Amino acid sequence: MMNIFITRQVPATIKQSLTDQGHKLSEWTEKRDLTPDELIRYAKANDALFSVGGHAIDKQFLTTCSHLRVIALCSVGYDHVDVAAATQLGIPIGNTPGVLSKATADTAFLLMQSVARKAIHKHKEILRGNWGFFDPTADLGVDLQGKTLGIYGLGRIGYEMAKSCRYAFDMPIIYHNRGHHEEAEKELGARRVSFDELLEQSDVLSVHANLSDQTRGMFNRDTFSKMKASAIFINTARGLMHHEADLRDALEKGMIWGAGLDVTNPEPMAPDNPLLEMPNVAILPHIGSATIETRMKMMQLTVENLLAGLRGDPLPYCVNPKVYE
Repeated sequence: MMNIFITRQVPATIKQSLTDQGHKLSEWTEKRDLTPDELIRYAKANDALFSVGGHAIDKQFLTTCSHLRVIALCSVGYDHVDVAAATQLGIPIGNTPGVLSKATADTAFLLMQSVARKAIHKHKEILRGNWGFFDPTADLGVDLQGKTLGIYGLGRIGYEMAKSCRYAFDMPIIYHNRGHHEEAEKELGARRVSFDELLEQSDVLSVHANLSDQTRGMFNRDTFSKMKASAIFINTARGLMHHEADLRDALEKGMIWGAGLDVTNPEPMAPDNPLLEMPNVAILPHIGSATIETRMKMMQLTVENLLAGLRGDPLPYCVNPKVYE
């Protein structure tokens, strides 16, 4: 029997899949984030960590809790984890790749349409009592049919977004990657372009890359100034990839036409942030993977990683496979 600490409340069926194997669980049930000290204290009393949320798993935590047999993240992203330190300490880190690609791409697709038709702004106008006189030239949106979709980081999520845009609105696809995405080029006619060409040619620019030292703050005043004045900027990847003050300035000055965000910088966004009141902006509270089916699949993969790690087997979805060398 091993002890597992879960950093959020999870469904009973997920917990049962662990207790059925003889393991003992403890679960954080408060509706607030654990402090770093609390996370360390609970982790020290357990053999494995079922990590839900973005709390920092940094070198201090890993060094203090180097006894952990496995850390299983209920997420695809792991930019909040010091992977190099975990590998050096012999702690395998698991994540949940693949299962949230369609749900997150659907969120980007939703944001694109919401921005194009100013849908969230129009809903707010109803609540304010402003659905009255019909003005045929007021608050017009833009068509998406045939517009060019640019994707920064054409991986699994970006490919799903590209498919939706291609098939729904017959949008030509351009993308910027380090390498070619042969399937997208063959099936969707996607063209790989330079970063500057992506900025200059995209009518909708959707961000799907991983956060890294190279991509942090990449979308800023300089990049927005190179985009079309009619362009829509979409980010469902990580908020730290865009500079929020620069984005607001670009929208106010008409450098770009609109923006849709599922991720913000910082998170959560303050309720008085001026972006929330802009008619051509749509913002969601990081719900990219928030469907019943997707979240359950993510937790099931997390369980698979936990059970493998506690048996001493290689994790089926391992972030740092070098830990086994």
